[in-house]
Amino acid sequence: MEQFNVPCHKIAAASLTDAGLLEKIRATGKSVILSTGMSELSEIDKAVALLDKEKLLIMHCVSQYPADPENINLRAMRTLRERYGTPVGYSGHELDLSTSAAAVALGACAVERHFTLDRKMWGSDHKASIEPSEMETVISNIRIIEKAMGDPAPRCLSVEEPVKAKLRRVDSI
Repeated sequence: MEQFNVPCHKIAAASLTDAGLLEKIRATGKSVILSTGMSELSEIDKAVALLDKEKLLIMHCVSQYPADPENINLRAMRTLRERYGTPVGYSGHELDLSTSAAAVALGACAVERHFTLDRKMWGSDHKASIEPSEMETVISNIRIIEKAMGDPAPRCLSVEEPVKAKLRRVDSI
């Protein structure tokens, strides 16, 4: 990949335990996207130790194609973020389109989805991929969630002022 001068390297979940590969990739000095599917925390610990955490994005994923909703475990993203102190994203292999937006709501800073023009095409990834119109829906859902997240400070919004004036009965607090 280095001959193509890629801006970063993606380590597939299948290669997470390949210490030689991880060391060569770290030596490039480039950023790394690390998928964690089919991995135990102890394996992820070892992989992260071999990489530069300052240039690392960890992607939570489940290596099931397509992934069943009960196996996705989006809460694992929090564990990864807290344990390694790195940004965490989500790599989805499910057919449901709402899970990607839920991952964003739970703090995913990146979302990766397999993409195909037609699920009927030959190859194992196509059945677990989303088609163009579905990708548009995923992106739209994520943009709505990003707007809806707001900020952590509760306050009376300007759009609430007329409702407050009409419905609030007592101002004695």
